[in-house]
Amino acid sequence: MHLLRQLRQLNGLRSLRQSARQVSNAPTKPATLQYERDPQPLFTDAETQRLLQSMTQLNLDRVFRKRTVPDNSVETKFMTDEQLDSEFQHMVERAKHMLQMPPIVTIKKDEERIIAKDPALKDFASSKYVFTDITFGLRQSERKVVVRETDGTLAYANLETTKRMNQLYSPLEGRQSYIPRMFLLEELLAKCLAEHKYEFVLDRLLVQYEPHEPEFHNISARVFEHLNESKQFDLLRSTRHFGPMAFFYAWHRCIDDLLYDMIRRDFLSNAVELIALSYKIHNVPVEYLPTLAQLDALQITPAQRALSELRSVFRNRGEQQGIEQEIHTAIGKTEQDFAADEISLKFIEQYIASEHALKKVQLELAVQTLKEVNREKLLLFQGLKKAHGVQAS
Repeated sequence: MHLLRQLRQLNGLRSLRQSARQVSNAPTKPATLQYERDPQPLFTDAETQRLLQSMTQLNLDRVFRKRTVPDNSVETKFMTDEQLDSEFQHMVERAKHMLQMPPIVTIKKDEERIIAKDPALKDFASSKYVFTDITFGLRQSERKVVVRETDGTLAYANLETTKRMNQLYSPLEGRQSYIPRMFLLEELLAKCLAEHKYEFVLDRLLVQYEPHEPEFHNISARVFEHLNESKQFDLLRSTRHFGPMAFFYAWHRCIDDLLYDMIRRDFLSNAVELIALSYKIHNVPVEYLPTLAQLDALQITPAQRALSELRSVFRNRGEQQGIEQEIHTAIGKTEQDFAADEISLKFIEQYIASEHALKKVQLELAVQTLKEVNREKLLLFQGLKKAHGVQAS
């Protein structure tokens, strides 16, 4: 009786695992938009990476915000001015490292790769043998996992077995041996999306799945599609997921909602970069490089801007701010910014007038509103400089 009970429990466990495996093959409803070809060459292109990094922006307050982690302690140090400036530079480099984007690659398909067939070993054992390379210091993608089948065939393990063995011998921190319920149950994922927990879902997705797995593509596409409906793009700005999101929209020709958000927030240079990225991906015959070069000449990089803001916050209290700098701070723009805005708006209007824009009326209203705001700021800027006798630089 005891043996019979154990057999029933074992059969029940097997059926449970089989049902869980069937559910995990399609944890959520499929996304509408998928990559029809390998996006990796375009995504890793140097020019594409520069555009995506610039669009992501480098907001140190957001990058280093407090999180729900085991250690959120604060360390206080006494430093000289030189040490403080060195720490600022190190902080900007750390922020750039934290904003490194996860790769976008094509879905890897299982392929049978037979090493050798040994009929003499057929029925040598009643179960398979799995051999895993556990050499210290190797990345999981470099480890070899092979399987000896019961018929004597020696072949490389499939993707599922390889991932399971790697996690067994070289576990990644945070990755579970089971599928998290938020990816297993559609209603839980839908709840997270409805509550706009996009960064939380994408961070968890990066830990649990590899970028080449179908689940990674399906769930990330679901998140980006929901974001495009909710228009909460700012929740991913200055995170490592903003670049892949912008690339996803540019690839699938649906950049207008994100473009509208950039215009509304007065991120015009980012709007130009988004349009240029779309032109690049789809080989649109529009010369965008001269416009990007003009903007680069007028504006500093996000890293330089972040470092400049750090240095300005810790300016010596006894140091007086110049009249011209006070005017720039009060208006929020410099002469170079106004010149860059004029170039950007001209390029954006050309896009809106083209056949590639899908939401022309919405974009035209956003541009017109921003033009009026900028006109008022420019008049005030010029009036303040004239009143204080500041010469135009």
